[in-house]
Amino acid sequence: MITLAIAAGLGATAAGALAHGTFHQNSPIFGRVIGRGSSSRRELYLTFDDGPSPSATEKILEILDNRAVPATFFMVGQHVERFPDIARWVAASRHGIGNHTYHHLKLHLKGPRCIHFEMERGHAAIVSNTGRNPRLFRAPHGFRNPFVTSMAQRLGYTVIGWTFGVWDSDQPGAEVIRRRVRKRLRPGAILLLHDGDGSDLKGDRHQTAAALPGIIADAKADGYVFRPLDDLVKL
Repeated sequence: MITLAIAAGLGATAAGALAHGTFHQNSPIFGRVIGRGSSSRRELYLTFDDGPSPSATEKILEILDNRAVPATFFMVGQHVERFPDIARWVAASRHGIGNHTYHHLKLHLKGPRCIHFEMERGHAAIVSNTGRNPRLFRAPHGFRNPFVTSMAQRLGYTVIGWTFGVWDSDQPGAEVIRRRVRKRLRPGAILLLHDGDGSDLKGDRHQTAAALPGIIADAKADGYVFRPLDDLVKL
């Protein structure tokens, strides 16, 4: 009975570890993930997923450039191909770029062939349309498995998670998005926002763009400095 109880406990522990590695965006179980910066410095890192899109990306770029705030854009390959001019604008700026797969699929239940296709074709779409070679990868929804790790290594990627998101993709209103960010600010945070919709080329993210000036103003008023995500990769 004791042996069975121990075996059951070990099985539950293993299952819990596997689930954590699969579903937690910053879990190191399947390899190194950068999910935040130093908690001792009032620095923030802005990231945007699922673009580019005509509903928000261009406006977000204008806001960032006017305020000299760096950010990183994790782009979906098929969106890059649909909106190459916007993707080139992102790439021509001083902002970082990253691969967010080709179709924005949840990868945790996919095999090596599918994962290879999603990551490599997403990479190729970014390179061929922007001329820049992404070195950062973020899995859709943060869901991963060991095949994602091996493919990231093959492509020379650093895998990026995030410290917190605010469900701006639910379109709760610009002021709600701003308020949610303000409540969760903390030193070293990597903030997840969205400039596109992973499943809809025409997805509307104008509320995120509308919230961004207030988000930046609130953070600066609280003594935060925005830093490029590449600073963490070089550590």
